[in-house]
This record gives sequence, structure tokens and C-alpha cells, in this order.
Amino acid sequence: MSKEKEINAKSGWGMLAVAIIIFVVCGLLFASGDEAMMVIGAVVLVLNLALICKGFFTLQPNEARVCVLFGKYKGTVKKSGFYWVNPFYSSSVSGAKGSKVSLRARTLNGDRIKVNDKLGNPIEIAMVVVWRVQDTAQAIFDVENYQMYVTTQSETALRHVATAYAYDHGEEPDGEEEITLRSNVEEVSAALKAELANKLAVAGVVVDDARLTHLAYSPEIAQAMLRRQQAEAVIAARKKIVEGAVGMVEMALDELQSKDLLEMDAAHKAAMVGNLMVVLCSDSEAQPVVNTSLSTD
Repeated sequence: MSKEKEINAKSGWGMLAVAIIIFVVCGLLFASGDEAMMVIGAVVLVLNLALICKGFFTLQPNEARVCVLFGKYKGTVKKSGFYWVNPFYSSSVSGAKGSKVSLRARTLNGDRIKVNDKLGNPIEIAMVVVWRVQDTAQAIFDVENYQMYVTTQSETALRHVATAYAYDHGEEPDGEEEITLRSNVEEVSAALKAELANKLAVAGVVVDDARLTHLAYSPEIAQAMLRRQQAEAVIAARKKIVEGAVGMVEMALDELQSKDLLEMDAAHKAAMVGNLMVVLCSDSEAQPVVNTSLSTD
């Protein structure tokens, strides 16, 4: 595995002054009119252009240049400024624009992909990844094209994370305690970031952030899953209503008995409980029937 080695290049201003002086001298040689002097001036001019001027380069903030001499890695210049280096350093390296590598944060907005979740349900999922090059030597020499490598490995990591979790709660035993793609965004994002960091480390790339940008059931099962979610919501609501109704009935019976307002046998209690449960759990408003008949002895 390659390891980055930072080097300090010479300032380019001194060599720029030398190059300008050589240009002036060559101009004087050409102006002399002597054929021999003109030949010497031409040779000096070519050498100046080939050896001195070729070594100039500039770096902007968060930019680096990888220096390779005859196939051997010499180091990386990472400080911004105007520099001059050995003109025989390679002017291009694989996977980078010229010999420069950007160290700025980049955003990968992944395409939507179809994958099966933990339970085998087909879902559509997409993500956005913020990444940057940390080790230029690894990025250039350990992978063929680090930008393509990031794109490919990001999709692989997303597929792996998506298959590790269910889409939503309520689809397996003890579902409320399970991490799901829809309900546990922070946990899933952390798992995705860790997966990406592990895969991209070989390319000298660090992941600053990774988030899901799209999550949905595939169109072929979306309607069925929507009906299922609606049914689960109705069941959960009914459960809450029944639990509340049972508590209210129990409270009513306890109050009646504690204050000796009414004495009831088991049959009357059962009838009262049934009536109260119907009133409390009914979807529509109850229509009470009042017995107005008076019994006479």
C-alpha cells in the first residue's frame, strides 16, 4: 500500500527571474546578426523552454501535485503557491487531471437503485455522499481511477446496508426494537458511513457524511404495502381504544361500588360492562334508550 510523502517545492519566483534573463540574452544574441550567435541563442532558448519553463506550476488552496520522476514517486506538494520543480517530473498521473489532485470535499449524488431489504421486499433507495481525498499516493497509485472507484464502491455499500435492515417496523417479531431504514435514519446513516469508510480507505479517501436521499417501496408492491400500513394503523388505534375503554369501565364499576350507589350481581355487571364497551368502542355516536316505565306493586 502506498503512503503519501509531503515535500516542499522551491519557490518559482527565483527561477522565473532566471528564465526572463535567459530570454533577454537570447534576444540580444538574435539581435547581434551573427549567425553563430543566433544558433547559440536558438539552442539556449530551446533549453530554457524545455528545462526551466516546464518546471513552473501553481497550486490553489486544497490542491496538491503528485511528483513522479521516471516512474518513481518522489512526494506530494500540498501548499498553495507558485513553484518550480524538476522539469523531468511527470506531467500527468493516472486518475487525475494532469499531475494535480483536488483535496476539496466532493458530493456524490447516487442514482436510485432497486434492492431487496432484510425481509426480501423490493425497495428503491438512493444516497448522497460527501467525500475527499486524504492520501494522494493511495488515490493515484493503489487504484486505477479513484473517482470511478468511489462511485462503484458507494453503490456496493448502499446495497449491503439496505439488505441488512427491514424497511419499516411491524414486519417481524419485536419489530419496535429493530433498526429500520425508514424510522432510524441516524443509525442507518452511521452504518452507511462506516461501510463506505471501510471500502474507500484503500483509495486514500475519507467520507465526511453519507445520507439517504430517497427511500420507497418499489412501484409493483407500493399499493399493497400502503394498504398493509393502513391496516396496521387501524389495528394500533383499535388497541388503544380498547385499552382506554377497559380502564374507564373498571373505574366506573369501582366508583359505583365504593360509594354504594348501586348493588349489582354478576349478570347486571356483565350487562353494564357490555353496554359501556359498546358505547366507548363504537365508531359512531351511541343512541341511548331510556327506560321510562314505572313498576307498581
